[in-house]
Amino acid sequence: MALPLLPALVPAAVWCASTEPGHPASPARRRVLAGLTLLGATVTAPLAVAVATHPVRATEHGHRLTYGISVPHPAVLLAGYLLATVGSLLASGDPTLRRLGLLTGAGAAVCATSWRLSFLSTWCALAALVSVLLLRWAGRPPTPLRSRDVHS
Repeated sequence: MALPLLPALVPAAVWCASTEPGHPASPARRRVLAGLTLLGATVTAPLAVAVATHPVRATEHGHRLTYGISVPHPAVLLAGYLLATVGSLLASGDPTLRRLGLLTGAGAAVCATSWRLSFLSTWCALAALVSVLLLRWAGRPPTPLRSRDVHS
């Protein structure tokens, strides 16, 4: 389920967080996040159709599983997926979300180098680990607004 949902939900969540009091973002940053949200929705559509209409294949590779579905232009969809998810985190004005983006981007690079071994299994393991950082971010109290933040 994460395959078709994350490219739409991650940038939308970062975009929403950028408009929350205590997490102000510049209009330019909000426009970038809106564009990444649109890209994520565009990537979500063919992935959701593929997951809903095609069987998911699981192939055993030693102690790991590799999952696959039939999608058109998989390299383009993968690039859009990573740009929407990792890019929105990196574009965030929040330092913790940017760190999450750096960690996730670095993890994607490591997973890509082990693609033949089982990219999706390693990607899922990485997602579980970095979700701890996201949990820490979501549980913190909002930063109080200073008067200069409101007027900038």
